Formats: sequence, structure tokens, C-alpha cells
Amino acid sequence: MSDLLTSRQMASFVARGFLAFEAIVPETLNQRFLADVGDVDPAEISSIADHYAKVMSRSTIPVVAAGTPLQNAYPSDSALGELIKVPQIAGAIASLVGEGCVFDHHFLHITFPPHFSKSMGQKPVSQHTHQDSTIDPRKAFDIQLLYFPHKVVREMGGTRYLPGSHLRRVSEAAIGRYQNIRGQQHVVCEAGTVIVFHHGMWHGGGVNQSDALRYMFKIRLAPAIAQHRLWDTSDLPNDHAQQRPIFWLDPNAERDPIHATLTQPEPWFEYDTGRLEYLNRIRMWRYLLGDASFDADYWLTRVENEFA
Repeated sequence: MSDLLTSRQMASFVARGFLAFEAIVPETLNQRFLADVGDVDPAEISSIADHYAKVMSRSTIPVVAAGTPLQNAYPSDSALGELIKVPQIAGAIASLVGEGCVFDHHFLHITFPPHFSKSMGQKPVSQHTHQDSTIDPRKAFDIQLLYFPHKVVREMGGTRYLPGSHLRRVSEAAIGRYQNIRGQQHVVCEAGTVIVFHHGMWHGGGVNQSDALRYMFKIRLAPAIAQHRLWDTSDLPNDHAQQRPIFWLDPNAERDPIHATLTQPEPWFEYDTGRLEYLNRIRMWRYLLGDASFDADYWLTRVENEFA
């Protein structure tokens, strides 16, 4: 049985663009996955291109057509088939894109130790910061599952990402010159960790300075239905849509935690244009609620006050 997300988890995803589930995949399943992809000692690899060719031809990762229902993408008894049935993962998928979601693509990202680049006369560098694919103006959104089947230490150059960047839409590599931004995070995690990204998250792979291979398997999924109230909404307060006082406040009053989450700034927010992210978050929450009247701290209402 899947564990649907709570309203607070959903609000956090709306505000920050990700949810992290630390070490939720059993170690036996992690080892099955690594065996399926043909994990080897780096000393046995002659070149990056040769190793990728071997992995793609010999591993049990299936070739899956875009648009395939997720339930038909992986054999149910395979490591990947078992992965998407882990209760927290299944619950996140169902809550964010629905149980009938469709497969977009998957890929095995392998980051190699620095001597591989040096052997080709290249300097080891991190991947440029980017937002996947193209400018995407939809209200609907895809998700990306980032699965780390082994422990990732800082020297391995785990994926870096910028919380809260997912609704600031750009053209793929237009942000490639940005390498260090206030508030960015780098994946350092235990084996079996899965991070769920909004498809618009700004991210990039780091430089692997260790002697081991670093693996990350990514699965992108798209909704097949409107993403309205798919999570466990039982914890939504009855007065969730009620407007509350702002700026001049009762110091003893408790603030709605979801409203607070939707208007919590990230370290990289500018004082003025950073407020645009509050508007974007509230619009996304309206979409998820299926309620065009919802507002937090009056941010959208005050700019919608027009009359013919």
C-alpha cells in the first residue's frame, strides 16, 4: 500500500520543488539494482564511452517508449519494478502525478573518478546548471525521481540543486554560467535515498573527486489527469482558505503552517523580485487544490483586484 503525502509535504514541494526520502529503499534492493546495471570496479573500465555502451547493452534496464503507463514500464519482479512500489515512493508518485501517470524517460547517470577525464586530456568539471528540457509554461508539472543506490559522500560530487528555483522558468542551459548560488544544496546521502524533483528544478551534477563510481538513476513521470487533491487532504484545516491579518499581527496567534510554508523565502530570493515566487507558489497551490480563490497573505488577490 502506498503512503500518500500530507498537505504539509505537498506545500513543501510547492514551495521548494523537491521532497527527499532518506534511505527508504532496502539495501537488498539497492544491491539488486547495482547488479542489474553491471556495477564494476573502476579499474576494470577502459573508457567512459566503452563502459556506457556495455551498461546499455548488457544491463536489465528496459528500453521503454515515452508515453508508456508507468505500471507497464518495468517488470513487476525487477529491481525497478520493486523500486516504484516502495510505499513512500508509490505514495509520492500517486500524490503528485496520479496512479495512472505515464513514463517520459529514464537514464542512468554515472559520474566517473577524475582520472578518466585526465586520461582524455580533459579537466574534470561539474555539469552546468540547467533546467531540464525546454521552457514549460504549464500549470501541470512532471516529476523526476532521483534514486541513489549507494551512499554518496561529499567527495563524490552529488547532484547540486537550488531549492525554490522550479517555478522560475528558463531555457534549459541559459543558466549554465551560474555555478554557486546562495542556498544551493549538494546531495550527500545514505544508500537507498530517493529525491523527488519538480521538473523545473535548477540542478547539475558535481565533480566526482573520489576513486569510486557514483550512480544516480533518474525517472521522469508525467500526469495523465488533473493534479487536483491527489494527496491525503485530511489534514487541511477547515479555515485553510480564510484570509488572515498581515504585517500587523497578534503576537499570540498561530499562523497556518501551509500559508507559512508557501511564503517562506529561500536564501537566494531578492528582496523585491523574490516576491514573485510567492505568487507562483500560490498559483500552483490553487491548481492542486482545484480552487482559484485560494490566497496566502493576500499576495494574488491584491493584484487581481480589477473591475471592468
